[in-house]
Amino acid sequence: MELEPGEGMPEIQIGSGSMNKLRQFWNNLRSSFWFLPSLMVTSSIAFAVVLIELDSAGFSQRLSQWPRLFGVGAEGARLMLSTLAGSMITVMGITFSMTLLALVLASGQYTSRILRNFMRNSVTQATLGVFASIFVYCLIVLRTVRGSGVDEFVPNLAVFFAFVMSLCGVGILIYFIHHIALSIQASSIIASVEQETNAAIDRLLPKKTAQQADNYEEQKQILDSQDERTWYPVPAARSGYILSVNNHILMSLAGDNRTIVRMEQGIGAFIVQDTALVSLALTYPPGQKTIDALNAAYSIGTHRTVDQDPAFGIRQIVDMAMKALSPGVNDTSTAVISVDYLTSIMARLAGRLFPPLYRYEAETLRVVAIVPSFESLLAEAFDQIRGCAEENIGILVRMLGGLEAIGSLTIRPSYLSALDQQLQLIAELTDRCFESSHDRVLLEMRLSEVRNTLEAQTLLGKVTEQGQCSNAS
Repeated sequence: MELEPGEGMPEIQIGSGSMNKLRQFWNNLRSSFWFLPSLMVTSSIAFAVVLIELDSAGFSQRLSQWPRLFGVGAEGARLMLSTLAGSMITVMGITFSMTLLALVLASGQYTSRILRNFMRNSVTQATLGVFASIFVYCLIVLRTVRGSGVDEFVPNLAVFFAFVMSLCGVGILIYFIHHIALSIQASSIIASVEQETNAAIDRLLPKKTAQQADNYEEQKQILDSQDERTWYPVPAARSGYILSVNNHILMSLAGDNRTIVRMEQGIGAFIVQDTALVSLALTYPPGQKTIDALNAAYSIGTHRTVDQDPAFGIRQIVDMAMKALSPGVNDTSTAVISVDYLTSIMARLAGRLFPPLYRYEAETLRVVAIVPSFESLLAEAFDQIRGCAEENIGILVRMLGGLEAIGSLTIRPSYLSALDQQLQLIAELTDRCFESSHDRVLLEMRLSEVRNTLEAQTLLGKVTEQGQCSNAS
């Protein structure tokens, strides 16, 4: 049975090119300070116009029975609206200053890579939008107040709502101060990155079953007659980070040209203009139309995002841990929190199905991909932290606990082998760096406990495999 391009593959790197571009465009809008406030300001203008029209239609006369609420005169209305508009623009400036201060502190204390998370925070954007909306609303209503003779007009309903909106603004300001105080804490920043990364993992990588794992292992065939092939590189049209790849386009182009597309750079990598983006196994160089189509399959931007690249979420947390372990900061608690959340991410990845390296159309190989793997992400999560944690027993003990937790959730031999390799590296670090007998004994005890857990999971995997073979026979 002939497979459709991309059929049976994990969702990562698969999807419509237009959808990827729309998702990227939406993420850029979410990360901007202007989009949500602009929508809120536009809504406040429409709201002001509607209330003014209601007042013009005589609705204000029905409100005369509540003079204490709606009985303000023209001069009083002007004074109130002017005061509210001036105070709101002042508060908006203070809010913006507090936001910039939080950005500077977070960038200096942790890493500049988390600034995008602060900028896309909906509470900060909504707070700026609320104060800007109240300011614009008051200006619109103030312009319609007339206080001369028979032409006097006071939009009492609109003025009343200006007062109500200002009271809401005071409450939002108090909440915003509380939110800023929480958001610059290390645990809150790391937790938000972990949540975003886990959301990307849930969206891109399906949960793994034993049957799927076996099928993908069988598809990992070596390219036949690779030395006899002529590979023509396809140059990148621009420089930047690869944000997503449209696998359907690659499969379609490979089938139309009866060739194999070999990725030279994966998602998250930085590509330089005119360097090889992919290579084609052809007997003649590809045409410009094919080159343009292959470039169109790639979405390239100026910065990495977690949306299609969970490894970038791991990278952000690792950067915060390394900054915390630097001699100038020496914040072990933040590093410990980072290890805890990295453990959470890797534990989720342990039960996921990663995309295959070799992708087929029926029985014909069409795409050789560069894809993430559990082993590479595990090394990304722990290698650099371990290198910075020499003589820091707290970090090493927490890393051992993380490896034990991850190992208890998988029976796959390659995963357990990668965890055991991390265990051996920590053991080497212990022998090299710790002279205190107390610390060495503590670490050796934890090493032994984690090693026993991994061995038990390996044995369980063998028993499970034997049981499956017996059932199959």
